Amino acid sequence: MSTIKYKSWRGWLDIKRREFLKAAATTIVVAATPIAVTSNAQSKDSRKRKRYAMYIDVSKCYGCMACVVACAGENNVPIGGFRTWVERHVKPDGSVIFVPKQCNHCENAPCVHPCPTGATFRREDGLVLVDHDLCIGCGACVEACPYGARYMNPVTGTVDKCTFCDHRLAKGLLPACVEACPTGARVFGDLEEDGELKELVESQPVEVLKSWTGAEPMIFYKGLPKEANR
Repeated sequence: MSTIKYKSWRGWLDIKRREFLKAAATTIVVAATPIAVTSNAQSKDSRKRKRYAMYIDVSKCYGCMACVVACAGENNVPIGGFRTWVERHVKPDGSVIFVPKQCNHCENAPCVHPCPTGATFRREDGLVLVDHDLCIGCGACVEACPYGARYMNPVTGTVDKCTFCDHRLAKGLLPACVEACPTGARVFGDLEEDGELKELVESQPVEVLKSWTGAEPMIFYKGLPKEANR
């Protein structure tokens, strides 16, 4: 290892001063570069602009349960648990109709405020999720949900529910239930973006479940029978 010798302390000080100024200049350039900040801001703004929702055409559902099976397999739903289910209703004329249901990812989610730990929260893109690290399994949110869309997971001891397969959305994929539906009864998308979902919701006569609760659910049904909306 070589050693650099300086003729005087002034020479050493001059070199140190130059090193300091060079380092300071580099720090200023890096600090002034907006790339990282802009990238994070763009990512946050991108999520804010989204409003995930689902459209379900009840007339296209014939109760095959492909969505339920796909959901259970994708999300490791335990036996006896559920994230989505399909109800069978008999209309006054004797005809049978099937209605898929799940968490509605409400705009004004009734399940959020009762949670004592903040485990249940609404994300900027509209997804209502559960932080399992914070959930203490008190069941307050389960009682508060007007749609019966939550359950206690016996394996984790925490509340579980539909997440619109948020892990799949992060990869640019559709929720498992949508992808598995053989008749295209389910359509998923972003209400803030021009596309099939937005066009269907705005052009079709649609209803939401229990609108009188003020929850503002984000699953829109076409052909919803009154028997399924009590």
